Amino acid sequence: MSQEANRPHVRLQESIRDIVIGMADGLTVPFALAAGLAGALPTTRLVVTAGLAEIAAGCIAMGLGAYLAVKSDHDYFHAELEKRQINIQNEPEQERQLLAGTLAESGIPDELMDKVVAAITEEPERWVNFTMKYHVGVEHPSPGRARNSSITIGLSYVIGGLIPLSPYMIITQSHYALMVSVLVTLLALFLFGIAKARFLGTNMWQSAFQTTIVGGLAAAVAYVAARWIA
Repeated sequence: MSQEANRPHVRLQESIRDIVIGMADGLTVPFALAAGLAGALPTTRLVVTAGLAEIAAGCIAMGLGAYLAVKSDHDYFHAELEKRQINIQNEPEQERQLLAGTLAESGIPDELMDKVVAAITEEPERWVNFTMKYHVGVEHPSPGRARNSSITIGLSYVIGGLIPLSPYMIITQSHYALMVSVLVTLLALFLFGIAKARFLGTNMWQSAFQTTIVGGLAAAVAYVAARWIA
């Protein structure tokens, strides 16, 4: 399968990974913050205000962090690409030895090594691409990846954050809102863990319980700390 034919599958995997990152933090961090504040405040007005502020700040921070991370990967790829192109042009024999070593690690027998190396190095572009993918271990980032990743993670964080905060918007008493928020968010974490496992191909129940336990512990710690400080 060619790189272009495989590109939609790669983009889908990248989008799923971004949604997982954004939703996981969005469900956990505002959940813990709201639970902690609910332990110290009698009404939900300030809980909602602080929660919305945290969601806005988290969305920007997560989105910006994702953009910078992908941009760094993009810059690293092009720096390595330029380096390999120069090395192939100025030190072809050394690069052929590196290529042969990479092929040997992948199981190419010695009697076929010269033919395989010759076939790959026949075209400079193929040579560079092979070296980048299998020796350096990086591939060309998808077009628009930095922008798309920042938007996807940021929006996923907002959606995830509104779930634990929504009971505080409806119920005025913090104690009752906290109980509803705990039930709603733990259920959301459980379902999110199942969905994440389905997409990633991991154990469904293990993922569901791990995600639920991590979010629950984060909220419990924040709640106890707020009660102790208050």
